[in-house]
Amino acid sequence: MQRKSNYMKFFSLLTGLIMMTSPYTKAQDASSVKAVDNAVEELKNAMIQADSVKLDKLTFDELSYGHSGGQLQNKQEFIHAFTSHASVFINIALTNQVISVIDDIAIVRHTLSAQTNDKGKGPGTVKLNILLVWKKNHAGEWRLLARQAVKLQP
Repeated sequence: MQRKSNYMKFFSLLTGLIMMTSPYTKAQDASSVKAVDNAVEELKNAMIQADSVKLDKLTFDELSYGHSGGQLQNKQEFIHAFTSHASVFINIALTNQVISVIDDIAIVRHTLSAQTNDKGKGPGTVKLNILLVWKKNHAGEWRLLARQAVKLQP
């Protein structure tokens, strides 16, 4: 009988701890999702402005940046595409965004619709489904680690 009573006390204590920490966990998740959302917005603005300093700050050195046409770029190539005007975004709209945070990794999916004016191509439009992988750095800041795009019909 004593054993059953100890088991019930332990179970009650464990249940109480889980219930007490659950709202805290949800609050942490909400703040992480908001922080990732802010990082996505910063990246979008840095791409429009071709801001190499911000693009550098928002990405890991190990960046893998995949285009819808199959081209892969590292961090230096990604930034150079903007600073050389090979890739020019006039505006970018992000819709249908979903953010999932697991520990220090975030997965972001959204649809990107944009007007472009790439060097040598002239004005155009693009509509892409995007997958972004973000990771927190040592300072707790979200940085882009990987990106892959898939073309949609405009």
